[in-house]
Amino acid sequence: MDNFRLDGKVALITGASYGIGFAIAKAMAAAGAKIVFNDIKQELVDKGLAAYKEEGIDATGYVCDVTDEDAVNALVKKIETEVGNIDILVNNAGIIKRIPMIDMKASEFRQVIDVDLNAPFIVSKAVIPTMIKMGHGKIINICSMMSELGRETVSAYAAAKGGLKMLTRNIASEYGEYNIQCNGIGPGYIATPQTAPLRERQPDGERHPFDKFIVSKTPAGRWGNAEDLGGPAVFLASDASNFVNGQILYVDGGILAYIGKQP
Repeated sequence: MDNFRLDGKVALITGASYGIGFAIAKAMAAAGAKIVFNDIKQELVDKGLAAYKEEGIDATGYVCDVTDEDAVNALVKKIETEVGNIDILVNNAGIIKRIPMIDMKASEFRQVIDVDLNAPFIVSKAVIPTMIKMGHGKIINICSMMSELGRETVSAYAAAKGGLKMLTRNIASEYGEYNIQCNGIGPGYIATPQTAPLRERQPDGERHPFDKFIVSKTPAGRWGNAEDLGGPAVFLASDASNFVNGQILYVDGGILAYIGKQP
């Protein structure tokens, strides 16, 4: 079981002030990792630091826009100086804009691609040289079921996550010989503050139609919790996954395997 430990490893989880990134960071901290995270605003970093402190985790937080290559390069150098070389990178920061494709502006499409696809490229590119020198490294990209599926109003998000899936495979192909493993996690529908409106009870007491739809399509019969992603993330960050490379692990309660019940 020691192969699953992360003792002494430095893990950078982008956008991990709350939500999925925070849950992954908690799991990695429990396995022994030193947690470093960033967010785009100081108030979010401060909120994250307070949340980590409440959990008894000594995390280090920085303000950084992960779409800014110069800022990311400076961040990585600062982490290496103040905390240590980055052993584990989780590209978690992301956004979604739910807009029908024909109503979406090209600038809005580009913004989603920039945060969800270009940023993982930028941050990975910044940490890989030191990983090569160390002779090891783990990169985990938070993909999505939208790496595999399309759905109304998420054209930019699906395009970005599909691209991230292929970036994951290409990093594995290009740098696997240096003992760097790059894999993805594809969350299903996860109960987070962002999805809370989709699970609110209606005025008549009925469940939200989207809530009913998702539960009916998920063999597990429920939404996932952010904590459901902790174990898979620790596995992919640990020596237990040293021969796992270029894979996407879908943590979705079985939804991608299921065609649904006959009406």
